[in-house]
Amino acid sequence: METPVLSPSVNRPMELNEDELLFRDTVRQFAEKEIAPLVRRMDEEQHFDPGLIRRLFELGLMGIEIPEALGGSGGTFFDALLAVEAISAVDPSVGVLVDVQNTLVINALLRWASEEQKRRYLPRLAGEMAGAYALSEASSGSDAFALQTRAEKRGQEYILNGRKLWITNANEAGLFIVFATVDPSAGYKGITAFLVEKGMAGFSVGRKEDKLGIRASSTCELILDGCVLPAAQMLGEIGKGYKIAIETLNEGRIGIGGQMVGLAEGAWAHAAAYAKERKQFGKPLVEFQAMQFQLAEMATEIEAARLMVYNAARLKDAGLSFRKEAAMCKYFASQVAERVASLAVEILGGAGFVRDYPVEKFYRDAKIGKIYEGTSFMQLAMIAKLTLGVG
Repeated sequence: METPVLSPSVNRPMELNEDELLFRDTVRQFAEKEIAPLVRRMDEEQHFDPGLIRRLFELGLMGIEIPEALGGSGGTFFDALLAVEAISAVDPSVGVLVDVQNTLVINALLRWASEEQKRRYLPRLAGEMAGAYALSEASSGSDAFALQTRAEKRGQEYILNGRKLWITNANEAGLFIVFATVDPSAGYKGITAFLVEKGMAGFSVGRKEDKLGIRASSTCELILDGCVLPAAQMLGEIGKGYKIAIETLNEGRIGIGGQMVGLAEGAWAHAAAYAKERKQFGKPLVEFQAMQFQLAEMATEIEAARLMVYNAARLKDAGLSFRKEAAMCKYFASQVAERVASLAVEILGGAGFVRDYPVEKFYRDAKIGKIYEGTSFMQLAMIAKLTLGVG
């Protein structure tokens, strides 16, 4: 089944200016033309097509906020969000590759890297090097700062030992932002961030997870076994890793919100197209009022989620507080994505339950939205704290 075009009400939001609208439509056209034919094979084989990753770099989608002087596109955070949304409407696996690259890795370097680190890494991240963000461990998921990875200083070097789990982009990445503690007794104030390159002695990528959804996207274990890093590989200041993690994850949640909105848009478009084609009792499904109402309700929820995500991104670009809005949009968009994808499967009926149609993949892909970059419970806790003053 071809990737259908979204309806005008979903596809042409009035709050986008002409440049933003052109950019998003261009990315969506690229996704429909070059990503859509690869989706099923990449999902089944559980890895990205190497040629596709090269195209993402060639089009500037892997370095959207990097200044043009350093080889990037010189765009905004909102531009990165639009790209994630547009790509995720075709394949959320590719959407999260672009999302982690832009909203986590590049954002962290733009804000916290030294000038020398920016000159060394940002041109490569814009041109050929994917990045990954390594915070989670077996004992630190929602409790992100319970991490056990150690960084021991020896002279002008740090020796890292530990294991990271569930690291997105691990197989594709050449650069990893790794969080480790230099002083366990200091609690979260001992956490420090380091820039680790693939191929460094004592560092390796371990087992790849066999996942329910976003299967083309690699999620792997990282092993640090006496990994020796020059002190110059520290990102930011010693003991400030918690601040880097908090700030970048707040931004990353908006990106995941964008991924989930795109996913919901894609699932809705397939469901609407099928309802127009499929006939029962002598007329298309879409002519039944019950079907019209269901699709209308889905479209309304998508619109609400999208506006929440856009608002959070606009606040971020304006330099205003956005923590509450980031938590809300990530929470709500993930709820909407799962609901819309589930209903899309039901609208297609038996066809929705098989892999000949894309909606079963959207349904599988949607579940992770409630889990990574802060579970739904963690988002609710944040929202309660910022609205009620509790916690």
